[in-house]
Amino acid sequence: MATRLVQINMKARDDSALGGFWAQALGWGVSSEGPGVTNLEPEGFVYPDPVAVCVDLVVSSEPKSVKNRVHVDLATTSTAHQAQVVARLMDLGATVADVGQGDVPWTVMTDPEGNEFCVLEPRALYRDTGPIAAVVVDCADPRAMARFWSEATDWTLHEVTDQGARLRSAKGVGPYLEFVRTPDVKSGWNRVHLDVRPYPGDDPEVEAARLRSLGASPIDLGQDVPWRVLADPEGNEFCLLTPG
Repeated sequence: MATRLVQINMKARDDSALGGFWAQALGWGVSSEGPGVTNLEPEGFVYPDPVAVCVDLVVSSEPKSVKNRVHVDLATTSTAHQAQVVARLMDLGATVADVGQGDVPWTVMTDPEGNEFCVLEPRALYRDTGPIAAVVVDCADPRAMARFWSEATDWTLHEVTDQGARLRSAKGVGPYLEFVRTPDVKSGWNRVHLDVRPYPGDDPEVEAARLRSLGASPIDLGQDVPWRVLADPEGNEFCLLTPG
């Protein structure tokens, strides 16, 4: 058995407004499964499909206080395109940010609610990923995180070093999932987290037990919800959704 990385979940003070920003940033469509939730996916997309990792924005009153441990990198096709994307995002309400990155070829930005993301310089690796080149997770041990997530999902490990690791869907489409070594220590709940979904017909209880055997920890939110909340070996929360 295995799960699929199907979406990232982003907390928002105003899910509709922030969803509007990201829909325009990515060129995706907007829908809502209920009050306080805004769903983003490519136009004509049939969920779930590894060609894209969708974005769910969920309303939350908790303020953002620290740098997110999960962010997205956006792909560009040329230096001119990178500059155009940065300018367009600034017009939409994004801000160029300094998170201590130094002199780098990519541009670090924050969305209207302060969530960090990067607009990458053109890289051949990301030429076929779609607008999101990678979902990036800060971590202390990229090798251990790659081992857990490659066994937890059906994603294939492409590269691993002491400084970083890279996975992608076994079908060779869509964005990469990357783990980057950082000295920052996790504090509090992640405002952005990963959501994974078992395949149709899989038993979610069996799948949850399998993930725990790999090193995940259960989290009890005291809520009656159909999904299960777990944490990976470095304490990053993620949701195990219902099969489908």
